[in-house]
Amino acid sequence: MGLGLIGSIIVGGFAGWIASMVMKARTGLLSNILLGIIGAMVLNTVLRWIGIYAAEAWIPQLFVGAAGASALIWVWRKING
Repeated sequence: MGLGLIGSIIVGGFAGWIASMVMKARTGLLSNILLGIIGAMVLNTVLRWIGIYAAEAWIPQLFVGAAGASALIWVWRKING
């Protein structure tokens, strides 16, 4: 069933915030939410390709979102120097 819209926004915000702290990025609330949600979507897709399925619950998706958002920040920095 998934987290739903409100759950995705909350988890995405926390995941993006965690990633911005780990990566020492200066992002705002909206950027954190978007980073967390998009990061979770991207990393969940990659994990499914290799046969790993993260549970559709808050805590696993928080970890996946934070890792995915960190990866997005890293890629963005590599592209922009």
